[in-house]
Amino acid sequence: MKLSRKDFLRLAAGAVALAGAGGLVHAVNGPDATPRLRSGQDRKRWGMVIDLQKCHEEKGCDRCARACHATHNVPGIPDKAHEVKWIWNERSADVFPFQPSEYTNQSADAPLPVLCNHCTDPACVRVCPTRATWKRQDGVVMMDYHRCIGCRYCMAACPYGSRSFNYEDPRPHLERINPDFPTRTAGVVEKCNFCEERLARGQLPACVEACPRQAMAFGDLNDEQSAIRRILARRFSVQRQPELGCGPSIFYLV
Repeated sequence: MKLSRKDFLRLAAGAVALAGAGGLVHAVNGPDATPRLRSGQDRKRWGMVIDLQKCHEEKGCDRCARACHATHNVPGIPDKAHEVKWIWNERSADVFPFQPSEYTNQSADAPLPVLCNHCTDPACVRVCPTRATWKRQDGVVMMDYHRCIGCRYCMAACPYGSRSFNYEDPRPHLERINPDFPTRTAGVVEKCNFCEERLARGQLPACVEACPRQAMAFGDLNDEQSAIRRILARRFSVQRQPELGCGPSIFYLV
């Protein structure tokens, strides 16, 4: 399989971050710097399941992305080089580049929703020099826009391309501003936050609620009785490049 230059650089940066950033862990660990509990069952770990069969029932559907972007004031910048995305569709062949087959080439162009994987061991957190990106105890990988200095180390470290940089002021590109969520400024990185502000109110993420086919499920991966664990027990699922060691919390049912 032939990799594009962009994909090669992304993978190389992720490998460097995973292999060489260990010495930065104690220096730049985020606010979730408390020692880990002995049992992971003592705390929540949020995760998401995406059923690709249901997702493909309605071609061209992007309601999850539209709901997410409206909720979080994500700008619609027409310049593709400057666009900001929290959740979006990508070709299957790009999402799972190391699982090609001559028998499945027909589905290589099928779009899949992708977002931040909220990894168990996020490379982005390791390399951030200001603790602007950090992981909560419930597994949500967060961004502090006030701490971000725009170095983009996190973007280079993320092997999934899940982060966007504000090359320009995003606010002029907003048709409507949601007053319940802060807008950003030029020079900072942003990404999906698993709707942490909605989780605090006991609500599901906006993308999950907006899906017309109920193709998305969200819940506590540490709870054996949760809906998401029951789904994963019944169906075969894949993650994006688990061999990189990041431990994605997004699972795709196939």
